[in-house]
Amino acid sequence: MIISLIGYMGSGKSHISKILSEKIDFKLIDLDKEIVRRNKLTIPEIFEKKGEIYFRKLEREALEEILASEENVVLSLGGGTPVYYNNMGIINHNSKSIFLRTSVGTLVERLSKQKEKRPIIATITDEDLPEFIAKHLFERNQFYSKAQYSLSTDSREPEDIVKEIIEKLYL
Repeated sequence: MIISLIGYMGSGKSHISKILSEKIDFKLIDLDKEIVRRNKLTIPEIFEKKGEIYFRKLEREALEEILASEENVVLSLGGGTPVYYNNMGIINHNSKSIFLRTSVGTLVERLSKQKEKRPIIATITDEDLPEFIAKHLFERNQFYSKAQYSLSTDSREPEDIVKEIIEKLYL
């Protein structure tokens, strides 16, 4: 079984997937880290040197390979992964997809401290960040909402979120 965690950057996908994989003894794969490992460049370096379209192509190739696997995997996806190509279709067809829903306020609070590590928001001013996130989230929600399961992460402990995922998937 493959469990795919989707959601906007800062929604907790990496943190939740780590706890979940340990709890249910599944292999953990972070798609962004896998792309970095394969290409020996950071995500910001790939964006800067090759552009976002090239990155999305690498992302799609890695995603297809992982989803074709026979292993038990918790897969943490990049925030933009579900938006491109028919990624949401293959994610839902080949895994159990879970949307980690997070409010704009919580995302702004988390992401304002991590801007230099996030190429999409690196140049956005703190003043403009809430509006950017709200607009971006609005655009992406049509893809995120296609996940098989959805749960809120606001004001919740990661362990409680993991417990709910396990209950939803009857693991």
